[in-house]
Amino acid sequence: MATNHLVIAVRLGQCDKMNDSAPRSQLLVRSRLGSPEAWLFDLDNTLYPAASNLFDQIDQRMGVYISNLLGISQERARELQKRYYRDHGTTLNGLMSHHAADPDAYLEYIHDIDLTVISSAPSLAAALSRLPGRKIVFTNGSVGHAERVMARLGVTNYFEGIHDIKASEYKPKPAYAAYRSVISRFGLTAGSVVMIDDIPTNLEPAAKLGVTTVWVRNDRWASYVAGDHIDHVTDDLAEWLARIAIE
Repeated sequence: MATNHLVIAVRLGQCDKMNDSAPRSQLLVRSRLGSPEAWLFDLDNTLYPAASNLFDQIDQRMGVYISNLLGISQERARELQKRYYRDHGTTLNGLMSHHAADPDAYLEYIHDIDLTVISSAPSLAAALSRLPGRKIVFTNGSVGHAERVMARLGVTNYFEGIHDIKASEYKPKPAYAAYRSVISRFGLTAGSVVMIDDIPTNLEPAAKLGVTTVWVRNDRWASYVAGDHIDHVTDDLAEWLARIAIE
């Protein structure tokens, strides 16, 4: 039986920093490696396209939840939402710290959204089916939200588990505690893990722990220049996964 192997990018040099006009094959220097032990996939704007604007719905419901919880105007709620995100890593952590908010009630409310904007993703499912190694969703969202999104995409059966914000004891990416938590829970070796995320700053702690990193670009981070903590960049996750899985 042939041994599966993958083509994984080595760390980017300055000459490889995202030149949109260059052919994809010229963006990165790649090397062959044995199959990684595990893959950590972010959920929102990673497993599905950011163009779905799903987070806009979540963002709006965060503001409504804060307004209802504290009995304040939408404008004031919006200010607190952004301040808590900036100061505490997540809006939820700020609400828990300052207002003893119930995290389960908050997560259930903000993720009660319309998922019909997400379509099934047969190309992603096919790529995941061929990808060797354990596959885990690593998200700052909730298990329930992840399960619903994965079901819409048709990829549930390809994942071993979900590590959500509750499993990280409400310490979100990019807090180091979140990465250590998922590595410990699933018994992973950081140097044999690949992490895929749409937020480039979430990949910095992973890289420092020895994890290979993949950035799924979107318009929100269009002006971001990939640093040395990013090993590979793609605009299309399904296409990238299909291309690197070689039998």
